[in-house]
Amino acid sequence: MIGVLCCNEVAQRPIQAVATRFIEPLARYAGATVLLVPAVADTIDARALAARLDGLLLTGSRSNVAGARYGKPDAAADALDLDRDAVALDLAARMIDAARPVFGICRGLQELNVLFGGTLTDVVHDSHHGATDDASAYETLFDHVHDVALSAGGLLATATARSSIAVTSVHRQGVDRLGTGLRIEARAVADGLIEAFSARPCGADVLAVQWHPEWNVAASAANRAFFSLIGQSLEAGRAR
Repeated sequence: MIGVLCCNEVAQRPIQAVATRFIEPLARYAGATVLLVPAVADTIDARALAARLDGLLLTGSRSNVAGARYGKPDAAADALDLDRDAVALDLAARMIDAARPVFGICRGLQELNVLFGGTLTDVVHDSHHGATDDASAYETLFDHVHDVALSAGGLLATATARSSIAVTSVHRQGVDRLGTGLRIEARAVADGLIEAFSARPCGADVLAVQWHPEWNVAASAANRAFFSLIGQSLEAGRAR
C-alpha cells in the first residue's frame, strides 16, 4: 500500500485533490494499492500513518514550497499550500525513519530536497524546463520535452539501461543547493539543473525526479521503469 499525498485546492469549496494520472501507473506498473493522504496538517497522525504504509509518493502540484521552509522567506510568495508543506515534510521524515521508501515527482522532489536540508531556486521563464503558464491549456503544459543525462551506475541509469532520456517537465521551482546525503541521479543536458536524486538514509529507497514520468507513461519505457522501481522498493521493504 502506497500513500499518495493530496493538495489543497478550491472547486467552489475547499477540497483535497490529486491528479488521477499519478494513481493508475502505481497500480499498473508498481503493483501497489493507493491510499490518498489528505494534506490537512491538524488531522494527520504522521507517526501512526507511517507505521501502516509500505511507501509514500509526494506528487506534483500547482503550488510551490514556501520559501520559509528553506531559509528564503521572500521566495515563492505565491501559489502556496502551507498545509501540504507541513504534511509532506513531517510524513516523509516519519516514513524514512521507519525505513519505508519515499518517492517524489516534481514538487515532491523539491519537498524532499528541502527535507534533506537543501534549498530551491525560481525557474519561472526558464524555457529549458517548461515553466507553467496558468493561461495555457492543460494538455499543452506537457508538450515541452528536454534531455537529461543519467548518472552512471545510478538507479535510473541501471533501470533504463540508458545514459540519457527525454523527459517532460512543468515546474516553477528547482534544486538550488542539493540536500545532505542525496546522490544526483540526473541533470538537464542544456543547463545542468539537478533533475533527479536518490538516497538510502535508513535502509529504504528515497528517489525523486523533477520531470513527470506519470504523463503518457504507457508510451515511455523510461517512465514505466520509474514506476517499476517504486514497485521493487515496496516489495523489498515488505520482505525486510
